[in-house]
Amino acid sequence: MKNKKTSISDIAKKLSVSPTTVSFVLNGKSKEKRVSETVVSKVKKYVEKVGYRPNTFARGLRTGQSKIIGLMIEDISNPFFASVAKLIEDRAYEDGYKIMYCSTHNNKAKARALIRMFKDCRVDGFIIAPADGMEDEIKKLLNQKEKVVLFDRYFKDIPADYIVVDNEKSSDRATSHFVANGFKNIAFITTASKQSQMTDRLAGYTKALKRNKLNPLVRKIRYTEDHDILDSEIEKFLCENPQIDAILFSTNYLAINGLEMIRKLGYSIPNDIAVIAFDDHILFQLYNPPITSITQPVQQLSECIIDTMLRKLTNKKIRQQQIEVPTTLVLRQSSQRK
Repeated sequence: MKNKKTSISDIAKKLSVSPTTVSFVLNGKSKEKRVSETVVSKVKKYVEKVGYRPNTFARGLRTGQSKIIGLMIEDISNPFFASVAKLIEDRAYEDGYKIMYCSTHNNKAKARALIRMFKDCRVDGFIIAPADGMEDEIKKLLNQKEKVVLFDRYFKDIPADYIVVDNEKSSDRATSHFVANGFKNIAFITTASKQSQMTDRLAGYTKALKRNKLNPLVRKIRYTEDHDILDSEIEKFLCENPQIDAILFSTNYLAINGLEMIRKLGYSIPNDIAVIAFDDHILFQLYNPPITSITQPVQQLSECIIDTMLRKLTNKKIRQQQIEVPTTLVLRQSSQRK
């Protein structure tokens, strides 16, 4: 038989104080409620001694605040999302919040189930990198007056707070860099996703080519975690288009697979095919030659995300935030002819 957990009432009875007084101390309201330092010290020492931990769910029911924020990302194993999650978690903890996070793997059904889980846990807010087709779920959360902040991608017809990077400008800048270095048959390998970050990256690439009177070469690959499928798709595209002399990859994982296929087919980087990857990766710095990348400002992005959420949680009248953070084109040897 399990031992009964210590409750606030048990603590109050043991210390001969009221349960309300114990609650004030545990919730950091002792000064506001004028609880004496002697009582505060006595409560804290006893709580430490018995190892009391508050029931977060019960407290949420009682106070209307769980002090938990739900964080929904595409893939926690991806270095970009892992870094964002850690920075958000660290900052939230400083402000008294805990993060509950999960990966959708861009699966709408899974994302819908995870939102229900977050709601069952009564999270105070939702930070979401939405999967394809989640418009209805986001609209429903907003209609229910939930605190929602989107990041990495957004829905153009939904008036939600969002924080993204300047995807279109970034791709335009990278493609223009290829042109300035004499490349004319510039390809764009991307996902088949209709998410805003991918459509904006494609738009920037297309805009730069049109400005320079060059023809687009685009391959869209459906989202998959199967590396064999990615390898096969990229290899087929390269074999069908031997004129390609430069490639902009819309994600780092596509670039990693692409580098493998370029090497397998015997091409030299950058003499045969130049390469730029959207979103940096430690591999790109170690690769020979090092790979030029569009680097997302993870620290700044994460701070904007959690700052926006915390302001929404503490100020009901906050103006809608739609923030676009600039990236940096980190030039390495892969995009410039020797």
